[in-house]
Amino acid sequence: MNKYNDFQSLHQSDSLLFLPNAWDVLSAMVIAQAGFQAIGTTSYGMANANGYNDGEHVSFDALLESSRKIIEAVNLPVTVDVEAGFGSDQQTIISNILKVAEIGAVGINIEDSYKQSSGLKDISGQSVLLDAIRKTLDDHGFEGFFINARIDTYLQQAGLEATIARATAYAQSGASGIFVPGLSEKDEIGQVVQAIDAPLNVMSLPHLTSIEELNDLGVKRLSIGNAFSDAVIGFMEQTCEDVMQDSNTKHLYSGHTIRTRFAG
Repeated sequence: MNKYNDFQSLHQSDSLLFLPNAWDVLSAMVIAQAGFQAIGTTSYGMANANGYNDGEHVSFDALLESSRKIIEAVNLPVTVDVEAGFGSDQQTIISNILKVAEIGAVGINIEDSYKQSSGLKDISGQSVLLDAIRKTLDDHGFEGFFINARIDTYLQQAGLEATIARATAYAQSGASGIFVPGLSEKDEIGQVVQAIDAPLNVMSLPHLTSIEELNDLGVKRLSIGNAFSDAVIGFMEQTCEDVMQDSNTKHLYSGHTIRTRFAG
């Protein structure tokens, strides 16, 4: 069984794939040593780590290099968040995704919303793009590479009916899985699971955290998204403010012990 089949099988298990999202080598190493089965990158976290907002403001080359370092640092399958593909035309997007496959990733997330303006891409156009991505990957020896088609209907207030229509079309166009961030109501999650012939991925939210409940609903993948990155940034911000306000470094010694096994 190759690495693509291994990753695919994690979406077919009786237990959903609990996928944390890393933004650099250190975060990936910490995730790996905790015992997770795979890692996704977070474009949000990578952008922040480079001093940018999310939304393809960081360069594709920077994202690719960060992803390469993560893949080389951990002995786990890594899927890369490529936002909308970092290109304004199909050829550029496909070329970028091939580069991601070539550095050893097992999959991608690719979105159907615009980056430089609001709104969702045309469903037929996105379906054509997904079909072209699938065929190009297969033609270059990357059969089984996981294409997780992200549907931004709930982030754009488009709702359940539009979500199911897009999910169905994308699955028929070569998507390996369907990712719907913002989908959180149990009844609607169940309806999407029943309507599509592909593993459903949802994103952790403050009111959507129970792996057991999501597993019972038929969800096959739960992504942490940017929550881990935000928690780390928030901790650093608060600690810096405490040290500055109190003129005292005691806040740096609150009992944390580093257990990460560094190379060399």
